[in-house]
Amino acid sequence: MKVELRCISCILNRGYLQIQEATDDTSLRFTTLSAILRFLAEEFEPTANPADLGTKRDRLIRKITGNPDPYKQKKQLSNKKALEVVPLAKSIVSKETSPELRFRKACLSAIVGNIMEFDLPDNPFKFTDLEKLIQQAEKDLALDDIPQIFNTAKNAKSVLYLTDNAGEVALDTLLVQELKNLGAHVTVAVKDGPILNDATLEDAQIVGMDKVADAVISTGSDAVGLFPEECSGEFLELYNSVDLVVAKGMGHAETLTELELPVPHALLLRTKCCTVANHFNVGTGKNIAKLLH
Repeated sequence: MKVELRCISCILNRGYLQIQEATDDTSLRFTTLSAILRFLAEEFEPTANPADLGTKRDRLIRKITGNPDPYKQKKQLSNKKALEVVPLAKSIVSKETSPELRFRKACLSAIVGNIMEFDLPDNPFKFTDLEKLIQQAEKDLALDDIPQIFNTAKNAKSVLYLTDNAGEVALDTLLVQELKNLGAHVTVAVKDGPILNDATLEDAQIVGMDKVADAVISTGSDAVGLFPEECSGEFLELYNSVDLVVAKGMGHAETLTELELPVPHALLLRTKCCTVANHFNVGTGKNIAKLLH
């Protein structure tokens, strides 16, 4: 997936807002924003990848401000609020009797969890919306490959689950459990270090993912989405050998659509910006379940 012209406003605005979170030093804020402007002047072009630009921007902010995790407090709040709605999502899943319908409801709840992201102009997210969005997840589903994903999953002996955001990872536990119920060995991968509000090992442990998944590992990288050249050898060996990859969020959609994929990938995400929505030919604020081969 490539940038659109309008991406510049989002990339720059998110940088500005993240700088506000990272430091109270006015001089340092100016220095950091100036560095981002120079970086974008060099690298913002039609062939650029939005996740790559976002990764480089965030690394620049962390380096200059000295703040290793500007979104730490918001991530903690996301985990807390998500855990509060997990019982509702679990009740929706558990009332279904067939494995296929349980899987479907778990997918939908996991997709809704992807809305937990901050500072996106096209994503006016409020924690108070979570319950309503979980309940209307089916209505918001604009691209439905869940039946194909289920058929792939039920024949998979091993699944790699790529997480996206803190908070969201709590709702991911329901889908990981359903994948295990189908007989798969499920390994969950989180980011190696803070990037935006993406889930790390700490977030996975807070929401109990380590008690649900067969294993929780790091990708070896702190990049938005997935850049194999940055990942650890351990992760890549697994990534290339599993039967199915489940990839959450826009960053994974932005990067995986650029790659030759070794195995089927199930993209589960919420369209939180026009660029991603346009790629899938749907509107913003929609749920997407897309199987890539």
